[in-house]
Amino acid sequence: MTLPTNDVEAVERFGERYKALKREVNKVIIGQDAVVDHVLLGIFGRGHCLLVGVPGLAKTLLVNTVARALGLSFNRVQFTPDLMPSDIIGAEILDEDRRFRFIKGPLFANIILADEINRTPPKTQAALLEAMQERSVTAAGQTHRLPEPFFVLATQNPIEQEGTYPLPEAQLDRFMFDIRVDYPSFEEEIAVVKATTGDVQVDVQPTLSAEEILYYQGLVRRVPVADNVLQYAVKLATRTRPGLPGSPALVNDHLSWGAGPRASQYLVIGAKAHALANGRFSPDIADVQAVALPILRHRLVRNYKAEAEGVTVDRIVTELL
Repeated sequence: MTLPTNDVEAVERFGERYKALKREVNKVIIGQDAVVDHVLLGIFGRGHCLLVGVPGLAKTLLVNTVARALGLSFNRVQFTPDLMPSDIIGAEILDEDRRFRFIKGPLFANIILADEINRTPPKTQAALLEAMQERSVTAAGQTHRLPEPFFVLATQNPIEQEGTYPLPEAQLDRFMFDIRVDYPSFEEEIAVVKATTGDVQVDVQPTLSAEEILYYQGLVRRVPVADNVLQYAVKLATRTRPGLPGSPALVNDHLSWGAGPRASQYLVIGAKAHALANGRFSPDIADVQAVALPILRHRLVRNYKAEAEGVTVDRIVTELL
């Protein structure tokens, strides 16, 4: 499909393409409307997403379906305690001509499903972190660029913590969204069971090309933001930091650390993408609020008092909003 010729046409086209993309995903994924929205907003915001939920909630299926609907290359990496960096990056081998040749690992795809990311040791997590941040990998002193667009969609099981390696704060900060995948409603679960226990095959059609995705990522960056919206986003992030002038008592009493500047950046980018998805040319404060919870929740560190009193990060963010 030809790309729009100007930004006004691009905004109108983006809303249409976004809805078409969501329709394709919803052929397979029943319910989970906010989850699908946040994954798609993360993709157009050029960010990575962490999907947290108990087994059986279609986290892997969602990522697979999004990859098919976008028509992008897709690799799944099952993270295990014995996974080494070379298993995901690739390695140099000595070929038949006695020359070293780099064999690409599974990271060389547009969409990477990092399944159960907290099951692999820090060394492999660090290799993934470089790929997420730099969009390149280093092997034997050589830097290799990853294909564009490039997204990591990681899953994590919040229940079973035995034999896991919790993600360090620096790695969590690289994820634009921390998306909580919850149980479906009773009606949604009936629809899921009906759809998945028969022999009907759903055909998901590619909706966007890689070229279009890169174009719309650029469009998100070009969206103008009013000063009051920018100030609201930065003020929201700074109010999560304990010990600063103006920090609320709730934050000072229950948080050890607050969100860094990357949270402010992602709040603005997420608000821009949210506004475009709803056919608007510029975000307002409501757009910042719509993306605030999944952007902030994994950047706040609770203290002992919060854990003892059962004060959750989601409650703190909700009260700040």
